[in-house]
Formats: sequence, structure tokens, C-alpha cells
Amino acid sequence: MNNLTLIIPAKKEAESLPVFLKELKKYQCKIIIVLQKNDIETVKSIQNFNYVNILEQKKNGYGNALIEGINSVKTKYCCIINADGSMDPKYLNNMLNECNDKDLVFGSRYQNPGGGSDDDDFITKIGNFLFTLIGNILFNLKITDILYTYILGKTSSFKKLNLINGDFRICVELPIKAKLKKMRYTCLPSYERERIGGKKKVNALKDGLLILSEIVKYFLKKITS
Repeated sequence: MNNLTLIIPAKKEAESLPVFLKELKKYQCKIIIVLQKNDIETVKSIQNFNYVNILEQKKNGYGNALIEGINSVKTKYCCIINADGSMDPKYLNNMLNECNDKDLVFGSRYQNPGGGSDDDDFITKIGNFLFTLIGNILFNLKITDILYTYILGKTSSFKKLNLINGDFRICVELPIKAKLKKMRYTCLPSYERERIGGKKKVNALKDGLLILSEIVKYFLKKITS
């Protein structure tokens, strides 16, 4: 998999990231860790991992970490995968094979057989169901997990999306823009494991409202263009 770069956004993941990196080593992918310079504890926790590249994040936010990571990739393919170990790398090979004739491959916790989650709770599950339903109705997305950013794709396709959201709104910006730009994409089932450590970074209410506003924004833009 030397033609694949893993983009790992990390924030206060000193507990989980070293463990996850040891697991990833056997996949022989290039690895970019995107984190902020002042996250000293996480930086120290991975300083002996000489097979990873550390990219100092310039702007705050999960979305900015992804954008800066994508822009730095030089391999043909790249994949977003979280630092907490919840996204199982055993799916990488199938996702990569599926991407031969696709622009993007979305991992899905809600696609059967094989999807599922040890980390989802009632609120996030209901929220994701509603946002996925809205996205599919308004944009005919035909995806099953709109908020899950376990996404592998051609680096050139990621860059063509011209992503702009610096926060969690990027979760819906990705599939909506892929649809509007008529990219070829598919979903594959993916089981979300229990995170190794750390805490969930998403605020269900605050980020949920931001995500809803993003969906509405693109829908209004669609019907007025």
C-alpha cells in the first residue's frame, strides 16, 4: 500500500495514537499526523515513530486538519482515519481495491452486512440517521452514513472538492460536494471499534446545528443555481 497515505487528525490523543500507530505499521502506508504545535503531550508520545510524518496544523478545527492533510499528500490515494483507533484499518485493502474505478469510498457503520459501532450512542445514532436521510432526500446521495469520515479516495479527487469548512461541517461537505461534482463514489460496511482512549470531540447539539445549517446552505445553493 505504498501508494496510499493515511491522514490522521490528532488532538489530545497521547493515550491512543502510539497504540494505533503500532497497529498501522504492518500496512506499509505513508502516514501523516496532523496536530497543533501546542499539543505537547501528543507530540511527545509519537516522537520515536520515525515512519510517520508530523504536519503542524496551522488553523484550528477538525476540518482544517483534514484540509491541510489532504493538501500535503503526494501519493495517488489517501484515506482519513481517526487517531483514537476506532476506525479499523483492516478495511483499507478492500476500500483501496474498490477505489480503482471510483473517486471516493465511504466507510459506513450502518451498511449491512458488517457495519456497526461500539462507540455510537443513542443521540449520535439518531442524529446520523436523520442527517443521512435529509442528505439522501435533498441531494440523492445514496449513502448510508453521512457523518462518518472514514473515507478513502483518489488524492486528486479529494483536492478537486476544494473543501473549506474548518470544523465538523466538513463531514457533510465531503459527500455533498462529491455528488454535486458528479464524482463516482460508493459505500462499504465498516465496524467502528471502541476507541483506545481519549474523549469524543463532537458536541452533539452545537455541531449538529452547524451540520444542519451546512446541508441547508448547499440545498439553497443548489435550487437557486
